[in-house]
Amino acid sequence: MTAPPTGRPAAPPATRLAARDITLAYGERVVSANVDLDVVDGAFTAIIGPNACGKSTLLRSFVRLLRPTTGTVSFDGRDVFGYQPKAIAREIGFLPQQLAAPENIAVRRLVARGRYPHQSLLSTWSAEDERAVHEALAAAGVEELAERPVEELSGGQRQRVWVAMVLAQETPYLLLDEPTTFLDITHQYELLALFARLRDEGRTVIAVLHDINQACRFADHLVAMKDGRIVAQGAPADIVDAALIQEVFDLPCVVVPDPAVGTPMIVPTP
Repeated sequence: MTAPPTGRPAAPPATRLAARDITLAYGERVVSANVDLDVVDGAFTAIIGPNACGKSTLLRSFVRLLRPTTGTVSFDGRDVFGYQPKAIAREIGFLPQQLAAPENIAVRRLVARGRYPHQSLLSTWSAEDERAVHEALAAAGVEELAERPVEELSGGQRQRVWVAMVLAQETPYLLLDEPTTFLDITHQYELLALFARLRDEGRTVIAVLHDINQACRFADHLVAMKDGRIVAQGAPADIVDAALIQEVFDLPCVVVPDPAVGTPMIVPTP
């Protein structure tokens, strides 16, 4: 890409999903105020920050689960609340933190529910639906669990099944709230590598992550939040330093290159 002429700022990245001056609250309790965010299209964005800083609340506003008290969340320049639920669900897939499966439902049937935005009262289950479910089960590594009841699975297995359900939705945008919850270290890295591959295939991925080193390794854009506001955002190598980690997490540390890949790695100091 050609650099802009000297003295002229680079144009902001094009974005389909954006928040403009939004305030988010639960009743009288304001979580975030005056937040602006352009989701970088075709990128893997990781949202980091301490507990209760507004990360999950921000994601909920993007998928119409929480209406801003002021400001607007827009998709393609239109308020997301102006879309029908199925219409926005064909564009944005969302994995929340807490989900409950219906009693006695098998894995394959649960994953198949990810196809609901593509169904109508008159449509029948199609070969395209079957393909999407099969590929989602394989991508999440739960093919061998397909016929088992979800309630019999471990927490980590259930989490991968929920990921498969969102993948079966086949949306260009994936919003994932702590997707590595309950997973062992191997499955954490496998899942993050999957999200990076989806990014490479043209999807836009936004994930709330608690492990900063994993966020720096797999994401190409970070959004750091504290107390309901965005403190910094940009490429990990551009924004992650000891001062940022101290400000956001109140954690003394040094930042060194990850010996495997060279991305920033946080090492807490005594």
